[in-house]
Amino acid sequence: MAILEVKDLEVYYGVIQAIKGISFEVDQGEIIALIGANGAGKTTTLQTITGLIPSKAGKIFYMGKEITKTPGHQLVSMGIAHVPEGRRVFASLSVLQNLKLGAYTRKDKAELEETLKMVYGRFPRLEERKNQMAGTLSGGEQQMLAMGRALMSHPKLIVMDEPSMGLSPIYVNEIFDIIQKINEDGVTVLLVEQNAKKALSIAHRAYVLETGSIVLSGEASALMNDDSVKKAYLSE
Repeated sequence: MAILEVKDLEVYYGVIQAIKGISFEVDQGEIIALIGANGAGKTTTLQTITGLIPSKAGKIFYMGKEITKTPGHQLVSMGIAHVPEGRRVFASLSVLQNLKLGAYTRKDKAELEETLKMVYGRFPRLEERKNQMAGTLSGGEQQMLAMGRALMSHPKLIVMDEPSMGLSPIYVNEIFDIIQKINEDGVTVLLVEQNAKKALSIAHRAYVLETGSIVLSGEASALMNDDSVKKAYLSE
């Protein structure tokens, strides 16, 4: 069953069309990768889905309900979380304060403590540094904090934008392992990632975006072996 459906989506920045009528779906329990070059429209697609940018045309459905014009804060309550590009942690707040902000829509304190335990179990380093200012963490730790903060809202669908950007190879591997584990825990993942090889290695299916259009889609393993994908995105 599709947890997310995007139909004929068009997005403009002024007179420039950034997204040109794309359609795709994400089934419950999947990891879906959106890959493409810089400027292909990947981040714009995610920001439109999560209510940060308005669409000009097309429709977005979440669990069968249209959410095209639903404000972002309402989407969080409905079970959609967004891990933005560049991490966007609150640098002058502690790790724990950042995590609690991720749960601002939740009222049950006992449930919230359970979720915090789960996040600490997934990211032990965050518990070790819970009283540390977020701005003093390494890039990899800040990425873990951004992911942990998103999990605090108890999402059914988590949208991640360039989680490996700017990280050392050790952290890149760790972040991708964590994404897989989050998915194994039952959270559906829509992943935008510049590192196409890593994204395809953990995704179930993938879509290739070029200048605002989907030009290719299929099983991630098949796209990994596609000559055009190899040449454009997988060459070292």
